[in-house]
This record gives sequence, C-alpha cells and structure tokens, in this order.
Amino acid sequence: MAKARDIEGFAEAGSFAEAAALAVETRTDELFSFSEGVLDTSDIERVHDMRVASRRLRAALEIFAPCFPKREHKQVLKDVKDLADALGERRDRDVHIAELERISGSLAAEDRAGIGDLIRALRSEQEGANVALAEALERMERDGLRARLLALVESAA
Repeated sequence: MAKARDIEGFAEAGSFAEAAALAVETRTDELFSFSEGVLDTSDIERVHDMRVASRRLRAALEIFAPCFPKREHKQVLKDVKDLADALGERRDRDVHIAELERISGSLAAEDRAGIGDLIRALRSEQEGANVALAEALERMERDGLRARLLALVESAA
C-alpha cells in the first residue's frame, strides 16, 4: 500500500482554512497519481492504492467541510464517494480472487476444480466491476472532478 503523502506546510498553517486547502490539495494530487493503469486487473495494488487515496481525500473533505462553499463541497464529496464505491467493488473481487488462487494450490485436485469455478465466476464479476470503474473514471474526467476539487482549495486558501 502506498504511504500517505506528507502535507507540506500543514503544521505551519495559519488557519483551519489554510490547513484545509493544503490537505485537500495534497490528497487530490495523491488520488489522481494512481489513476493511470488502475483498470489493469493484473496489477491489483494500483486499484487498492487509488481506493485508499480516495478514502483519505474523503476524510479530508469531511473534516474540513466548514471551510468550503456548501453546495460545491456537497457535490464534490458525493463524486469522491461514488468513485470510492466503484474502486471498492473492483477491489473486493481482486482480493477474493487472489486469496482463492493462493489457497487452491494446497487443495486436492477435486477441490481445486470447484475453486476454479468460483474464481471464474469472480473474474466475470471483476470484469463487470472494472466496466463500472471505467465509467466512474470517465465521469470523473468529463465532470472535471480534479478542477472542482482544486476550486475548493482556492476557495479555502
């Protein structure tokens, strides 16, 4: 799992609003740094890292909510939650598949066949979750989520 980025200048922030701006800007950059390759199901850590980053961003948005215009904040927070949900759906399948593959090697052949059926079913669900994630990422781009997050940062700074 990727370590959370340090929020430079946070300890020296002169106000709650300044701290909010620094935290949301850092967590926004962190989230978007994981977007490339996140749909690659052969690299399940990428989706995990982006999901954790989305949860960190969500927490910052919730903690610092009073620093932002209410309507804009509410919509951005909803969009971040929607993205986190899509990442979570994909991640759940990734984890289940990896664990079943890990344990299948220690099972008898007849039990491995059953596990193989389950893995194939989960891979199908994983593909569906990946389609939903791709749609969420497209929506994020189309709706300018990054720009709207940075506008919140500007409003608090």
